[in-house]
Amino acid sequence: MTKAERRDAARAEALALREKELQRDKRNRAITLGVLAVALVALGVVVWMILAEGQKKSVDDVPLSEVTMPSTARADGGITVGADGAAGTANEGAPEIQVYLDYMCPVCGQFEQVNAASVDEMVAAGDATVVYHPISILDAQSQGTDYSTRSASAAAYVADKAPEAFPAYHAALFTNQPSEGTEGLSDEELSVFAEQAGAPADVVTAVADGTARETFGQYVFSATQAIGEDPDFTGTPYVLVDGEVVPNWNDPAALTAAVEAAAG
Repeated sequence: MTKAERRDAARAEALALREKELQRDKRNRAITLGVLAVALVALGVVVWMILAEGQKKSVDDVPLSEVTMPSTARADGGITVGADGAAGTANEGAPEIQVYLDYMCPVCGQFEQVNAASVDEMVAAGDATVVYHPISILDAQSQGTDYSTRSASAAAYVADKAPEAFPAYHAALFTNQPSEGTEGLSDEELSVFAEQAGAPADVVTAVADGTARETFGQYVFSATQAIGEDPDFTGTPYVLVDGEVVPNWNDPAALTAAVEAAAG
């Protein structure tokens, strides 16, 4: 080879090596960026999980007797309503209608449609005391929002801080009941219904900002655990009159008949 040919060959070899280096650098950058992208996604998931856990109320397996309950609830966790029309009141000596309910439970919604009017009439007339037990058995059916616990805690908070607004709030949660399997109502939406029921501004704010759940999430959890130990409990609504299960509550006359029988 001539000197010029050797020079051209060397130049070509150098260019080939440079091209390989560029390709290698490009490939390494792509790999690095891919690894960083995966790491960022993983970090995002971890951060989301930490935030999600931070927003949840930590609950423990403790008996209902050891938790903070609404001031208007009695020892078994039930929130009573008598003729005075406020949580914590009762019609002395009258039969008790106990209702264990989940605010997302569609069958509980059916119970309200069938029986709410007659229950209100019997309570207003002094013929019965209604005892509501808000529990949460359908948290897994609200796409991760724990709607059953949030709504039950909100109802408990209203019962505690604004007893006179509780019956209307309870009714509103069923009138505006979300479908099972959806995210349910947001805390902000739950607070709007509290305001419409007559709860004061501080109670409305507590429902909206999650204070209600922080306050009574353990109460709801422990109440749910407690009724789960009842061998007759198979789900909500669980309806009893003076301790006797009313299985045919979907008959509009059955609940009234059970109350009349209990009254003697």
